[in-house]
Amino acid sequence: MNYLRPELYNPLAAQYVLGTLRGPARRRFGRLVMEFSVISDAVNHWELYLNSLGEQLPDVAPDDGVWQKIEQRLGFSSLQAKSNISAGPPNDEQAETNIVALKSHKSRIWPSLAGLASAAAVVLAVLLLQLQPMQSPEVKQLAMINNQQTELLWSIEITEQQIAVRATKALQAQSNADYELWIVPQDGSAPISLGLLPKVGERTLLKPQLFEQITIAALAVSLEPLGGSPNGAPTEVLYTGKLVLL
Repeated sequence: MNYLRPELYNPLAAQYVLGTLRGPARRRFGRLVMEFSVISDAVNHWELYLNSLGEQLPDVAPDDGVWQKIEQRLGFSSLQAKSNISAGPPNDEQAETNIVALKSHKSRIWPSLAGLASAAAVVLAVLLLQLQPMQSPEVKQLAMINNQQTELLWSIEITEQQIAVRATKALQAQSNADYELWIVPQDGSAPISLGLLPKVGERTLLKPQLFEQITIAALAVSLEPLGGSPNGAPTEVLYTGKLVLL
């Protein structure tokens, strides 16, 4: 099997990074990553791409009430701190008592650490609950459109309701033409247009209902006059790419 074909190693690279490629297949692909730079580059791309999805989430800081509850649970409340400060210097009897108390406190180090871990888990749970409503739509499928030199030109994310397309710096777009994205049905029927691709930056396309109703063999990119295909069919197909299920 020729693993150097982009339509084969790109989906495998995505599964390798996601952790869904397992067993002998994962070990075999790991050897290919070490052997072929083009496959290693694909793995690096998927790592950067998937990591960037998490970076899009905004930072959320816990409110003061969370920290106060942590202090109370660990026994580090401000009232205790004030009482320790106002207690004044100890006399001899107090010093002896304090020594005993210090030994007793040391015996409680591990329970305190356990309490700290529990409190940290509570904070993490609160943060996750706060982030939940702000998460981006779940990406269900991915596709990568490469040129003949295996350079990535467009990355495509497909969610429940939309198709998000991002052009890369490797794309050398023609100013007097447009690029159109098409569904290539498995049954050999006519390609179906999904819309024009961006030449720079990102663009969101509407996801048609038939996307889930037909078996898709591939996605294709055609070169078209400005404004798109004049007759509803691809004029000149330049690139194709496979969909990867997540």
